[in-house]
Amino acid sequence: MNKIQVKKVMIILAHGLVGWALCGAIIWIGMAVTSMQNTLIMHAIGAPIIFGAIASIYFRAFNYTTPLQTAIVFVSVVVFMDFFVVALLIEKSFEMFASLIGTWIPWALIFTSTYLTGLFVTKRAETTSVA
Repeated sequence: MNKIQVKKVMIILAHGLVGWALCGAIIWIGMAVTSMQNTLIMHAIGAPIIFGAIASIYFRAFNYTTPLQTAIVFVSVVVFMDFFVVALLIEKSFEMFASLIGTWIPWALIFTSTYLTGLFVTKRAETTSVA
């Protein structure tokens, strides 16, 4: 892998990590101020919004990957970090993966919002460049 390819990989991974950290902030703040159920609902609402915004920034500034590839990378970063950092290091338990609202729904929404944002932004860029 050459220097340019490494830079591109690092950029997309950094975007995924920022999204994961912002989602983590929702959980951390939510747990401090409200119930776990309310926190998980806020996270399920906030995660696709966060990743939609990050995807929009990524596609406008970089656009190294297709919408599908980007959605796969972003959700993979989140799953990886949730598994290795949250479950193994912080909670020392895999109980979080039994919760639909806690993991599976937010992951699906992150994938969907990233993919749809990518389609919208890249389609719009194509139309604008043709006009």
